[in-house]
Amino acid sequence: MDPKNITTKERFAIPRQAMPSQDPVIRSRNFKEVNLGYTPELAQQEALRCIQCKDPVCIKGCPVNIKIDQFIKLISEGNFLGAAKKIKEDSVLPAICGRVCPQEDQCEKMCVIGKKREPVAIGNLERFAADYERQSGNVELPTVQPATGKKVAVIGSGPAGLSCANDLAQLGHSVTVFEALHELGGVLMYGIPEFRLPKVIVQSELEGLKKLGVTFVTNTVAGRSVTVDELLNEEHFDAIFIGVGAGLPWFMGIPGENLLGVYSANEFLTRVNLMKSYDFPQSDTPVFNCKAKSVAVFGGGNTAMDAVRTARRLGAEHAYIVYRRSEAEMPARLEEVHHAKEEGVEFLMLMNPLEFLGNEQQWLTGAKCLKMELGEPDESGRRKPVPIKDSEFVLPIDMAVISIGNGSNPLIRQTTPDIEVSKRDTIVVDINTMATSKESVYAGGDIVTGGATVILAMGAGRTAAKAIHEKLSSAS
Repeated sequence: MDPKNITTKERFAIPRQAMPSQDPVIRSRNFKEVNLGYTPELAQQEALRCIQCKDPVCIKGCPVNIKIDQFIKLISEGNFLGAAKKIKEDSVLPAICGRVCPQEDQCEKMCVIGKKREPVAIGNLERFAADYERQSGNVELPTVQPATGKKVAVIGSGPAGLSCANDLAQLGHSVTVFEALHELGGVLMYGIPEFRLPKVIVQSELEGLKKLGVTFVTNTVAGRSVTVDELLNEEHFDAIFIGVGAGLPWFMGIPGENLLGVYSANEFLTRVNLMKSYDFPQSDTPVFNCKAKSVAVFGGGNTAMDAVRTARRLGAEHAYIVYRRSEAEMPARLEEVHHAKEEGVEFLMLMNPLEFLGNEQQWLTGAKCLKMELGEPDESGRRKPVPIKDSEFVLPIDMAVISIGNGSNPLIRQTTPDIEVSKRDTIVVDINTMATSKESVYAGGDIVTGGATVILAMGAGRTAAKAIHEKLSSAS
């Protein structure tokens, strides 16, 4: 179809184009990417579904306000490189966001087509454009403004830090990013499995930042290797952005959590993703042998899905999701739940763990659980789970992964007491500028909001970059 001549009625008649994916039986035993991406033909067909609204409300659903209607129009016309360039006017990580953003709760939720049909697959099209540009070898670097002579330190190389660093580098500032781990990328590298976000994608996006002149320093733990005050007073940085995330795992506070075979989701995924324990003993960091074992992941979010699907790929005979509410209340993306079910994950809903049980050698052997039913909604709006009397039972498991959320990184507040924090230990900021209570120090991402999404963290990084630039420009 010619995009110039197609009518709105004809656009409405085009069905949403399914994303090609690996066969579930095959992919449940490998770490290759599940979704295979659109072909150019599928991408153009999907792009034709966009009716090019006069008031594209989908943009309002995007935390970084990507010009969605414009990049989709370019795809429909076959101008794939132009579409990628248009996206990158507002997003530094389009190949990543196209894969991991919860579009169904953001841009696609606002899509006008979605009122009567399935919404336009905005995320799939964003991924296609970014992948096409990378694979073509025609990646254009943005224009960098003349050097300002100002130095900015960015603590953390996750999505908030990378987005902030990108914008500041383009504006001519000298930017140094400090990362605690030995690999760059933060949660993008250690928290999201290869089958959802290939590491080569993250590394490609990082290469673009290096070409802009951003300096990266790894193995540097802010609050231990160097403090905020030292960066300001001894290293003479003119401003600092803190994007260290929320990496302190929460536990359930039940007996037996210290047994061998009980992991936090952070530790489990970091061992597998970043330290390649899936390749032990070729790689040095082991993880519990899942083969022919029963593994239970306690939680219902995206991280829980990542952990349980990882356990399945490591050979778990039984890979369980144990969740105290019903499936309708699970916060995980519908696509992740669907993929997990296809891969053989077993969902045990309305169950609450009371205690972990172990043997004489202190190895985990089971979880004592209590069956639940749903009562009235709580403060989150979800129906509160209520225990069913005399419903206790033991779930035999060899390994447990706790995935109920994370607290804020404590090192910054411990070494920088003049930065104000909330009751939840998140850093308090002015939401219009991301400025903290400490002069010349800004913060954004999960360290401010608590656990959230990649794109929200990016939005915070961009807001901070704008405010930092304005402050440094006025000080010149």
